[in-house]
Amino acid sequence: MAFAPPQRLVRALGETPASGAGEIADWLHRLPGLAEQAVATRESTAERVQVPGGRSSLVVFVRRADGSPAVLKLAPPRARPEAERAALAHWGGLGAVRLLDDGPGGEEHGALLLERLHPDVSVRTLPEAKSMLEAAGTLRRLWVPPPEGHRFETVAARTGRQAEAMAADARADPDLAPLVDAALGARQELLTAPPQKHLLHGTFRQSKVLGAERSPWLAVGPDPVVGECAFDLARLVRDRVEDLIASPSGAATTRRRVKRLAESLELDQERLRGWTLFRAVESGVRARRVGREQDAELLLEFAGWL
Repeated sequence: MAFAPPQRLVRALGETPASGAGEIADWLHRLPGLAEQAVATRESTAERVQVPGGRSSLVVFVRRADGSPAVLKLAPPRARPEAERAALAHWGGLGAVRLLDDGPGGEEHGALLLERLHPDVSVRTLPEAKSMLEAAGTLRRLWVPPPEGHRFETVAARTGRQAEAMAADARADPDLAPLVDAALGARQELLTAPPQKHLLHGTFRQSKVLGAERSPWLAVGPDPVVGECAFDLARLVRDRVEDLIASPSGAATTRRRVKRLAESLELDQERLRGWTLFRAVESGVRARRVGREQDAELLLEFAGWL
C-alpha cells in the first residue's frame, strides 16, 4: 500500500524553522520507504494510514503476525521519538498507550509500535466538565519519578530555549513585549523554587486522551520532560480556548478552571497560573512566528486574562 503523508502532517512540518527545513524535507521524501521497512521488519500487515492524522507523525494501522491490531507511528528526529519511546517504556502502559516492541531499527528511524486505541474517541467528545475531570485523572497517573540516569529534557532547559525565542520575537515586535515580559517574569520566579522531578507528558491536552479496551482512557503522544506537575497541567487549562474566547464569561471561567484543576490535583494555584501564562504566551508567539495569526490572537487574548 502507499504510505503518502497526510496533508495535515506536511503543512504542520512546513512550519519548521528554516534551520531544520532541509532535514524535514528529506524525512518526508524518505517516509514512504521508512514506513514500508518498519511494517516489514515487524512482520505486520498495513491496513491504512490515519487521515487527517496528527501534526508531528505518520500513524499507520497495522495487524501483527498473530492478527492482533496495533499502530505504527513514525516521527522525524525533531519530534524526539526516542524520548517518547523511553517515556512509554517507563510508564509500562499505566495511564498511557502501551509500547508493544523495541523493533530493530525503531530508534534509528523514529518508529514505534503501539497498542491500538480508539482514535475517534477522545475525552474532548465528553461534556466540558466531565472531560476535564477525566483528563486530569489520566494525567495524574503519569506523574511518576523518572528512571535513574534518565536523559529527558528538564522543564528549565525546555522553557529556557523557548524564552530566548520569545524574547527575540518581542524585540522584533514591540506589541508583544508586555505579555512576553510578564511570561518571562513568571518563569523566572517559578524556577527559583527547588526543582521537582516528575516525569511529565509535556504536551498534554484533551485530544491526547483516547478511549481504550483495557482502560477507559489512555494518554498518547507525549513529548516528555522532567519537572513540576503544574507545568504539565498548564496546557490543559486552556483547552477549548476558542470556546473560552467566544464566551462573555471566558475570563472568569478561566480563573475558576485554574482554581478547580489545582485543587483537584493538589497543586499550588499560583504556580499553575504562572505556568499557564508562560505556556499560553509561548504558544501564541510561536503561532504568530509561523503565520497562524488566528491561533496567535486567541492564545494571546487568553494569556491576557491571566
